[in-house]
Amino acid sequence: MNEKDNFKRNKGGRKPKLNPSTHRHVFRLNDEENARLLSLFESSGMRNKAKFIISLLLEREIKTVKIDLQAMEYHTQLTKLFGLFRSIGVNYNQVVKILYRNFSEKKAAAYLYRLEKQTIEMAALCKNIIELTQEFESKYLLNDPQK
Repeated sequence: MNEKDNFKRNKGGRKPKLNPSTHRHVFRLNDEENARLLSLFESSGMRNKAKFIISLLLEREIKTVKIDLQAMEYHTQLTKLFGLFRSIGVNYNQVVKILYRNFSEKKAAAYLYRLEKQTIEMAALCKNIIELTQEFESKYLLNDPQK
């Protein structure tokens, strides 16, 4: 019974690691090299600097993700705008059907002429938005070797 009591007692402390890191290497950096290393570490998003350095030394793949909040906001607003254009197209079809059903040919034609003018302005606006989006993508989003 004495052996069972000794077996049940917990030794305390934490469990030993399966593969402990026992080898230590020290290297020194000048100010420029240290600043470069720290900027790479921050852009990597890793939390442990030692694991980051190991991944650099052993040539493991490091993925850096940069999130451009302004580009994301621009994309969100552009998506909302195109949603509005789709809803305007649906409403346009409904208005044309209602005009021909409830008004005479001349009156419906007059209203359609006004609607056509507004549609032409909206098409020009849409073309301008597309040009601005292409300019934005070429300047800020696409990887340019000239930068």
